[in-house]
Amino acid sequence: MLQNSKAFSSFSVDDVRKAKEFYKEVLGLEVKDNPMGVIEVVVSGSSNILLYPKPNHVPATFTVLNFPVENIDQAVDDLIAKGVKFEIYNQESIKTDQKGISRGNGGPDIAWFRDPAGNILSILETT
Repeated sequence: MLQNSKAFSSFSVDDVRKAKEFYKEVLGLEVKDNPMGVIEVVVSGSSNILLYPKPNHVPATFTVLNFPVENIDQAVDDLIAKGVKFEIYNQESIKTDQKGISRGNGGPDIAWFRDPAGNILSILETT
């Protein structure tokens, strides 16, 4: 029934203006205004991601959006230069280095950061 549906992802933010600025200016993505008062983040080769305002927004405690990159060190450096702060983890199950990159933990090299609404995003290196 749904196998031919063009699914898309959405999540809430507490301030659409701040979200639009972050996704457009910091992450360099195309952002479209939607007549319903939401924004659409355009990711090439993927469905648009819908960000909607929610007055009682609570950030997700899990990764809501992942961006594959070819070179994670370069991507982290570029985002740090734009003011992005990466999460540092030093837990038994997950550890990151001083740049915020988790390496050799059983999956791809990955680094997590937050949008202005506190939602968790990641970049992960594809090989």
